[in-house]
Amino acid sequence: MRSPAPAALGLLLLLLLPPPPAEAARKATPCKRCRELVDKFNQGMVDTAKKNFGGGNTAWEEKSLSKYESSEVRLLEITEGLCGSSDFECHSLLEEHEGHLEAWWLRLKKDFPDLFEWFCVKTLKVCCSPGTYGPDCLACRGGSQRPCGGNGQCSGDGSRQGDGSCQCHLGYQGATCSDCTDGYFSSLRNETHSVCTACDESCKTCTGPSNRDCGQCAVGWAQEGGACVDVDECAADTPPCGDQQYCVNANGSFLCEECDSTCVGCTGKGPGHCKECVPGYTKESGQCADVDECAGPEKACTRQNENCYNTPGSFVCVCPEGFEDTEDACVQTQAPGGEVAEGDPTWQPSREDL
Repeated sequence: MRSPAPAALGLLLLLLLPPPPAEAARKATPCKRCRELVDKFNQGMVDTAKKNFGGGNTAWEEKSLSKYESSEVRLLEITEGLCGSSDFECHSLLEEHEGHLEAWWLRLKKDFPDLFEWFCVKTLKVCCSPGTYGPDCLACRGGSQRPCGGNGQCSGDGSRQGDGSCQCHLGYQGATCSDCTDGYFSSLRNETHSVCTACDESCKTCTGPSNRDCGQCAVGWAQEGGACVDVDECAADTPPCGDQQYCVNANGSFLCEECDSTCVGCTGKGPGHCKECVPGYTKESGQCADVDECAGPEKACTRQNENCYNTPGSFVCVCPEGFEDTEDACVQTQAPGGEVAEGDPTWQPSREDL
């Protein structure tokens, strides 16, 4: 038997292997990995803040072996807990830059208390300070103190990526997110701050919060008496809904709801708002009610021995038990008392019949 070709074998292995998880496919950026390592280091400092050397004479140990607070023993305890056993990238980053962390811990911590700024921004140069972006850590639009005027997100903020442009929050627009979009008005604006507040729902544009401050009315609203008021679409000469629907007005819009199943056309919800009733129903006390065809003066079921049963909007005709359904009548197939009727094929005359 011939063995499969190497190319075919490789393809087979690819098909059998499970696809990589989505999270693994989105590889973390160098800045994110550095930030995560610093966050874990800072947490390690918190976790070891109240510890000491663990001996019986803490005062002697601190005097003779230097304080635990800034000791290499504490540094070792912190670094040992930084990476999970299967976190290869964390272990790789720590192994590559463990010397930097040791130097900061033993000699530079007092002069550079912000580990992220010293380690990720100044030393490894994989991140930027907040409010700056890109390879050269330039200030975001609007300045690094309040990027995008505080009303948006700076592209690449805090990283060595992005272009510094602003993605504005809802209601804001412009290069630095200082202008208001349609549906919002400027309620505060000075050299440093811009606040956009939502217009009244009746306004497309406005200069203030009420329906009298509209520059233009929104769709479904119209100017009336100096204010934007709701248009009642349901009162139009040509109804906006179908023949088997009724219209419900809403602020700036309308809804089409289905008529009751007993109606032929309607003006509202339920059988009490029918224009006319469907066959099998009639108006009673102002609403469409079922007609009991079986209780009428004329028999609804006309065949001999036939029973009538009323149903919603109709009726059914059924032969009683012991009777056979034929085209013209219900024929008895079993006499009272369980005897076979004379019309049945299995009937045989008794002595009394002879």
